[in-house]
Amino acid sequence: MTVYLVGAGPGDPGLLTVRADAVLRRADVVVYDRLSVEALLDLAPVGAERISVGKAVGRVTMPQEQINGLLVELAGRHDTVVRLKGGDPFVLARGGEEAAALAEAGVPFEIVPGITSAIAVPAYAGIPVTLRHSSTSFTVVTGHEDPEAGVDGSVDWRAVAQVGGTILILMGVARIARIADELMAGGLPADTPVAAVRWGTRPEQHTVRATLGTIGEQPLAAPSVIVVGEVAAVDLGWFDRRPLFGRRIVVTRTRQQASQLASALREAGAEPIEVPVIEVVDPADGGAALRAAVTRLSSYDWVVVTSPNGATRLLAALPDARAFGTAKVAAIGPGTAAALAAGKVRADLVPDRFVAEALLDALPDGPGRVLLARAEVARAVLPDGLRARGWEVDVVAAYRTVPATISHEQREAVATADVVTFTSSSTVEHLLAALGTGGLPPTIACIGPVTAATARDRGLDVAVEAPVHTIDGLVAALVEWAGS
Repeated sequence: MTVYLVGAGPGDPGLLTVRADAVLRRADVVVYDRLSVEALLDLAPVGAERISVGKAVGRVTMPQEQINGLLVELAGRHDTVVRLKGGDPFVLARGGEEAAALAEAGVPFEIVPGITSAIAVPAYAGIPVTLRHSSTSFTVVTGHEDPEAGVDGSVDWRAVAQVGGTILILMGVARIARIADELMAGGLPADTPVAAVRWGTRPEQHTVRATLGTIGEQPLAAPSVIVVGEVAAVDLGWFDRRPLFGRRIVVTRTRQQASQLASALREAGAEPIEVPVIEVVDPADGGAALRAAVTRLSSYDWVVVTSPNGATRLLAALPDARAFGTAKVAAIGPGTAAALAAGKVRADLVPDRFVAEALLDALPDGPGRVLLARAEVARAVLPDGLRARGWEVDVVAAYRTVPATISHEQREAVATADVVTFTSSSTVEHLLAALGTGGLPPTIACIGPVTAATARDRGLDVAVEAPVHTIDGLVAALVEWAGS
């Protein structure tokens, strides 16, 4: 058994360390605070227990002493306990107290450092904490002082003012007016630049710029990193200039497939909200028809696959790639071709447009035999068109989609988002069945014409339709929409 005190970094999931990622992926239980983002919790195994002990201003879910005891107690029942803490566990995060409690109880533990918000948040706001000619040092100070120290607090802010360089204040929003007064009393001019960066490194990041003399009048909110010094006037902004910055975009793909789109949206500056509306399961026959078809693959001239899910299911049923014999393989698009390639099967044909009509046009005329592995419910365009062109077509259900459970929190997240994305007709149908048209964001984005047609047929106004029917094409279309 081991308890891992893991730094989650400042908020951007991309700043999680390699070691932290590895530990999370084998966690039996994750104890996390309010600064942990859901995308990081999703790294833990599905069956891992997740326990929130988050603290906010004026609200404490669990006192620190109880958290310490909880970690000791969990270690007695689990092999791998992860204590996920915002930033770095040993930088103003009380990780030292938790480690001491574990050591006293004889519980093995490991510290996994994280990127501290004191450095990362200013960087994401375009503020270097040091500059060669104006600030050659920085001081990190907590603004959340020991309440037992009395009204004057436990930090000598006048002494801090004398240190020079940049001052980085964590958890200081509630006391910033008094802190500013003390820093000025210690000798810092009233016109000293100040920047307060809230939710730094996340799509909702917001920066308030002021001076020591005016910062107390600003409408600040936690969590914020407050930068005091000449560097606070520097604006080398980059993060908030990303094309989808601040947009909250719903991803409706299955949980297993959502990460690709979520990652691409995050790279463009958006906040992806993962709300899987479908699950991919075995077809009604349990996959019997697909397994039977695989035993006679070599008898077909073409094996046609129309989705990554179909490709994955086909490969799972395949005992040996040599079973294809001389049969050629057609994939409806690059995503399906990539799924086949993951199983060492290279598609012989991928149409220029990634829809059934284009695949039908790209395939030669019959006669011959075609195996079409696809969803249990799908359009008849491809099988009917192939038969009309002289092919004998066997259609087998490789999978089916069923509705996923959508929680109350997810429903609220969808309703308050800016955009919802649909990557298949089934995602449209299942989300509408769960929420209706009244519970959707104002902007509808679809991966291609078939999905868009389904959305319009259901009464939705499609604002974004990707001309290139891939995940990258959908993100590019959203970027163009946002810039228009």
